[in-house]
Amino acid sequence: MRVEWHGQSAFTLSGKEGTVVIDPFGDVSSLRERGIQWDYPPIEVPAADLVLVTHEHRDHNGVEVVGGDPVMLRAQAGRYDSPVGEVVGVASEHDTAAGIERGPNTAFVFELDGLRVAHFGDFGQAGLRPEQREAIGAVDLLFLPVGGGPTIGAEVAVTITGELGPRWVVPMHYRTERIGFLETEEEFVAAMGESHPLTGPFFEVDDLPGGKPTAVIVPAVP
Repeated sequence: MRVEWHGQSAFTLSGKEGTVVIDPFGDVSSLRERGIQWDYPPIEVPAADLVLVTHEHRDHNGVEVVGGDPVMLRAQAGRYDSPVGEVVGVASEHDTAAGIERGPNTAFVFELDGLRVAHFGDFGQAGLRPEQREAIGAVDLLFLPVGGGPTIGAEVAVTITGELGPRWVVPMHYRTERIGFLETEEEFVAAMGESHPLTGPFFEVDDLPGGKPTAVIVPAVP
């Protein structure tokens, strides 16, 4: 499986069983108009089998940048059939106030090429509830926000990683030289201990270290 980070929470996972795009962003000029720095390059995915949108904010729901005729699951909790098999959408919140401040969020879990993947979108709760943890189940590859602000920060991210015990965790939704908000990934990486910064914004899962204990994989900024 090849994983490419496009910036923020946007990823393309390309495997033998299909291509999955998660939380793509499109036109974010409205952010720049508000004086917010956003310099990630535009996303261009010629075709995909499945697109997952964790919540309907503009930096996560730019589905128009994905070509082909993919199946789309947009902020939907439940169990769904898809071109890559069953997808589990786990209902959560974008804040610590039951979604009143920033709305709902969906964490998606699915398998691709024999690996169980979980993407937490803009998870903002104070922690995982027991029923959410049970619904997510075992995880091999975890994508988790760490930049604080409207989502969890380093401390909660470390706790959730410990609870789920994935082989690999990829931090996302944090401050880089491309965006002018959120906190950086540094506190999370330091707290986790074992980290593997990469030279490009992509990686092949087969090339990753063993991941026991959990290895932090940090793609280069696109």
